[in-house]
Amino acid sequence: TPVRVDFVEGGAAHRRLYGGGSGQMIAKAVGVAQGVRPRVLDATAGLGKDAFVLASLGCEMSLIERQPLIGALLEDGLARGAEDFEVAPIVARMRLLKGNSIEVMRDWEGEPPQVIYLDPMFPHREKTALVKKEMRLFRPLVGDDPDAPALLAAALALASHRVVVKRPRKAPCIEGVKPSHALDGKSSRYDIYPKKALKS
Repeated sequence: TPVRVDFVEGGAAHRRLYGGGSGQMIAKAVGVAQGVRPRVLDATAGLGKDAFVLASLGCEMSLIERQPLIGALLEDGLARGAEDFEVAPIVARMRLLKGNSIEVMRDWEGEPPQVIYLDPMFPHREKTALVKKEMRLFRPLVGDDPDAPALLAAALALASHRVVVKRPRKAPCIEGVKPSHALDGKSSRYDIYPKKALKS
């Protein structure tokens, strides 16, 4: 079956309806709380799944995807989402930006995002369970993210309140500044780099 971005049906719909709302770990990591819905830049948007979850919780999202083919899939998914009665208000909070994430962050104009979310391509693992179809398709296109340290540095320079990095649970932190703390899940964790407190 084809790979496409679908915010209306399938996994996105299930997570929107039954995913646990603001109790989800990603929501806690970016600072969603009572009266707090930060402006978030997802600088490694991919298929937009995490950004859609945060937008469905009320966060204003900017997304950057540097791989043009994946960016085109994302653009198509956002356009179809905008035609759905229930999903349209959510994708209206998602703004897609084109270009290299590091350059876009370094050249940012206007009010900076409060939170920057990074989910760089996980280091390639041998002898592991078969990864999802999307990832099997994308790895030859995208490769690993050897510039993850530069991505983190650019994010830390731009974000006004915090940077959040998603990592495999047992993977080392990205080289550079160390996170102050992390939220651990079953297979992944969120490294958190705070700059100042988010307030309602």
